[in-house]
Amino acid sequence: MTTPRQKLSEIGRQAVQTFNWLTVDRCATQILHQNPKDPEGYFLRGLAEKAQGKQEKAIESFEIAVKLNEGRYDAAVELANLYAMNLRNEEAATVLGSYSSQLINSPRYSDLAATIYTQIGLIDQAWPLYLQANSLQPNIELFQSNMAACAVYLGKTSEAKAIYKNLLNRSPHHQRNHYHLSRLERAIDSNHINAMKASLAQTRLPPHRNIFMNYAIGKELEDLEQWEEAFNYYKYAGDAVAAISEYKVTTDIEIINKIIKVNSEEWLKSCLHKEAQEKNNEIPIFIVGLPRTGTTLTERILASHSKIESLGETQFLPAIIKKISGIQTKEQMTSDIIEEASKVNPQEIASLYLKNIKYRQAGKPFFIEKLPYNFLLLGFISKAFPNAKIIYLQRDPIDTCFAMYKQVFTWAYKFSYKLEDLGLYYAAHHKLLTHWKKYLGDRIVEVKYEELISNQKERTERILTSLGLSLEASCLEFHKNCSASTTASSVQVREKIHNHSIKKWEKFSDQLKPLVKVLNNAKIY
Repeated sequence: MTTPRQKLSEIGRQAVQTFNWLTVDRCATQILHQNPKDPEGYFLRGLAEKAQGKQEKAIESFEIAVKLNEGRYDAAVELANLYAMNLRNEEAATVLGSYSSQLINSPRYSDLAATIYTQIGLIDQAWPLYLQANSLQPNIELFQSNMAACAVYLGKTSEAKAIYKNLLNRSPHHQRNHYHLSRLERAIDSNHINAMKASLAQTRLPPHRNIFMNYAIGKELEDLEQWEEAFNYYKYAGDAVAAISEYKVTTDIEIINKIIKVNSEEWLKSCLHKEAQEKNNEIPIFIVGLPRTGTTLTERILASHSKIESLGETQFLPAIIKKISGIQTKEQMTSDIIEEASKVNPQEIASLYLKNIKYRQAGKPFFIEKLPYNFLLLGFISKAFPNAKIIYLQRDPIDTCFAMYKQVFTWAYKFSYKLEDLGLYYAAHHKLLTHWKKYLGDRIVEVKYEELISNQKERTERILTSLGLSLEASCLEFHKNCSASTTASSVQVREKIHNHSIKKWEKFSDQLKPLVKVLNNAKIY
């Protein structure tokens, strides 16, 4: 016979499936009224709180559920998910490490646990859980697409292609899967292009719903050297993003101007913080620069050295700077955040950062933090980590801008979808770089992408010398490095070094005239 408590649990779980969070919360309240120590009540309450954006309360509810019943792997994985969402990655990793073995009969939570591992950068731990989820419940598109993405990160390109092709056979209009498939290999014919064009014609979606498909078509047309048509599709995609983003490039330029003002010569030279670095045996290497300038390539070369490990692109530094500023905003970075964070002792930045990354470190003498966006934060880096190495990538301005124009980015690079915005932002970035070079001097090791491509051995040796290290053969065979890469270049870094992208913009010289004009006016090019 079903008890009242079981009935409430059943109703609550059914309500979860229909996203009826009010009913979920009511069921949780009634369960806990009957028994204040029932973990099911706290689990359901946590789900409702999470759905309503009450993350701190949800964390508390899931923590109580796990404390009341250590066997509640569902509550534990939900808790780990919230930890990761709040960049409490070490705690997320600890929880997953304790509960992963209990997920052998749960495809849903195997998939979610794998996704959390991916989010916190532990890709190797994610892969077996994705395999498990797909073995337990085959033919679930979400599980399969998640596994395909993980396969790409791990360099399992053949597996990823097979999965995406299977998914597209079942759902031929799935635009993101078309996009991901297009990134995995160079197009040799127009078969996939024709299929994508046919899908666009059949679905007749508004422009903002065709963004990924248009980028995919543009990429494959470029592979086939159909330059003009390729650019048209890139422009369709970029224009669609710009139309819905409500973005103004002046906002980002104001942030750069504020950095230059606040991170002045006097500020940069004052209160250099050494305590945190002295407590840390490993030396950080910050690889920065605009996206698509060779930051991932440089990371892979250096991380192939026996004394260097890579953390990849963590979001810890900008998140910490926002946190210590005390500014409450949905924006990731603002002028106010920069100003207020500049008033805080850099020891706090260093301590929080080193604490947050500990779970990723294997104890090698050097570790890489490769988030291109950190070029904005070199002032904070220089003060918080006086012994840190800063490697700044540069590339031909138009090649850089055009490579960004062709790429889908996240929150940090909204200026990349319009040529004029790209030109204006590049000019502001150039101004900031000049500022850093003037006041940080030889703390910055500049690396030109074209030189790294044309003379890899000599340029790699120079970088390693600046780190006090000698060249190792493995650095010249970086493409054999099996470690995961979650960047936009995760496929390219598996290839030998080549010059295919140098001066690629010249194939699109007519279409890029608006960009060139802005750069010319700024005396950049």
